[in-house]
Amino acid sequence: MSLFSHCRRAAGMLLSCAAIVLGAASAQAADHPSPVEGDWVAPNFVFHTGQSLEQLRLHYVTIGERSNPAVLVLHGTYQTAQAMLSKDFGGQLFGPGQPLDASKYFIVIPDGIGVGKSTKPSDGLRAAFPQYNYADMVLAQYRMVTEGLGIKHLRLIIGNSMGGMQTWLWGGTYPGFADGLVPMASQPTEMSSRNWIMRRMLVESIKQDPAWNNGNYTAQPPSLRLANNMFIFATNGGTLAYQHIAGTRAQADKLVDERLAAPVTADANDFIYQWGSSADYNAMPGLPRIKVPVLAINSADDERNPPETGILQALLKDMPNAGLMLIPGSAETRGHGTTGMAKFYAQQLDQFIKALPAR
Repeated sequence: MSLFSHCRRAAGMLLSCAAIVLGAASAQAADHPSPVEGDWVAPNFVFHTGQSLEQLRLHYVTIGERSNPAVLVLHGTYQTAQAMLSKDFGGQLFGPGQPLDASKYFIVIPDGIGVGKSTKPSDGLRAAFPQYNYADMVLAQYRMVTEGLGIKHLRLIIGNSMGGMQTWLWGGTYPGFADGLVPMASQPTEMSSRNWIMRRMLVESIKQDPAWNNGNYTAQPPSLRLANNMFIFATNGGTLAYQHIAGTRAQADKLVDERLAAPVTADANDFIYQWGSSADYNAMPGLPRIKVPVLAINSADDERNPPETGILQALLKDMPNAGLMLIPGSAETRGHGTTGMAKFYAQQLDQFIKALPAR
């Protein structure tokens, strides 16, 4: 049976490429080649605002042989490449016989600007760091892939949440550079409704905390912990799933207590930039340029991209090679976080990849 029978039809310089093995991440994932870390530095990188950095570092992880067809994997906001090596994602996709078998593909997973080991505000500039957006992040990824790794074409781009939105941007900004696109937990439309309201509230909660001190704090503002957990509960996790795991007041209190007791590992300035970078996101102008096959994967219980609006379904009708897989909500799904669990769509993704035009 074809993929679309399963899916709802909707219409610079290389700083380091040393083989630094990510043992911990590898242990979490399937039996695939060991991940390797590297860094690429773009000299005099100019952002959309006209601001620039003399050196912009993008950290990345690769899996597999460079001679194989390349696949770009893009993480969500506040995540790093490590998130895509988890047992629930990479463990379901990168192993032998799996859809993105790393013995057949060259997997490239960058840390986006502002997170992980890539250049970020907390490296020293703090609130004076250039204001970056998703277009800047995609430009940096493109330059890293082409200039840093020497890749001239991608077999696939797959991204989750922020990575999904960047996948839409990639498709319109560099049409035909990839044979197929898989944007997940995302829409190509501008930020709006609950998705942007909650992001704006998240950022404002930290900025209006006197302890933030215009980014010149000496300790992480207390609002960071509270605002982040409020945002997560409100926009991630799934209604049925929360009812299942926190169906009584005692269970709900226990979950809140655990989240509030967890150590804060984020930096407030980094955090503000990460979420604020989506403010002017809008991939709509580039949609007419996307001619390659697209498999959009969303979940029915996604709090940030609710399917009942019908927005994505209507847009895909005008795209000649696009399909939508909508994962039904259940106690096993996790709302906006569902697409971080590849077990829900690995089979359909495998069919989609196998159906891509041969090169």
